[in-house]
Amino acid sequence: MNPAALLDFLHDLAHHNDREWFQDHKSIYDRLRAGFEQDVAYWLRELVPDEPALAGLDPRKCIFRIYRDVRFSKVKVPYKTHFSAYFAPGGKHSEAPGRYVQIGTNGQTLVAGGLYEPTKEQLAAIRQEIDYSPEELHARLATPEARQFFPQGLAGDQLKKMPPGYEASHPEANWLRHKQFLLMHYLPDAEVRKLSPEAFRAHILAALRALGPFGEWLGEASHGG
Repeated sequence: MNPAALLDFLHDLAHHNDREWFQDHKSIYDRLRAGFEQDVAYWLRELVPDEPALAGLDPRKCIFRIYRDVRFSKVKVPYKTHFSAYFAPGGKHSEAPGRYVQIGTNGQTLVAGGLYEPTKEQLAAIRQEIDYSPEELHARLATPEARQFFPQGLAGDQLKKMPPGYEASHPEANWLRHKQFLLMHYLPDAEVRKLSPEAFRAHILAALRALGPFGEWLGEASHGG
């Protein structure tokens, strides 16, 4: 996949987000989509040794559609302005912690991992693990790879107040307020454009691999240890 060519297409799509323009440029989209599928297949294959549960997963089951569901949306444009994929056991609709790749203009390119919408049970189990034994999470976020790609540490929406059962004076109060548990690595458009297809593919893979220790901890914690 040529990341610069993909950004060019997505930039134009953002300015002509209608079915007529898309159909006129469908051959370009199909070519870029095929290249993205090849990269997703490559990333998935390379992640299997670190996460055997991904073995046998069809790469196409990781990739999100570009078509938007506008039925319940105030924004009625028919197409997303990014390509994206989610690597988790079961594919893109999995409730398990996973790794996410998104490519888009205006700073939309990113690698992220964790739990974006944890269930009530997952949230309770993760908070309990942080309460009982936060040292392991601290260690996972302090690895050289995590510091390289995710120097801002744990991201995601937080409660304004402490969740029930936890005191505001808790030493891990900041983490216990989290409603999402994410690590995020953004790539500016200029950086994406200067990378060759091979270098871009390698950079994304390195960031995806760096998510491994955090994802492993999160998977164990969300199931109660």
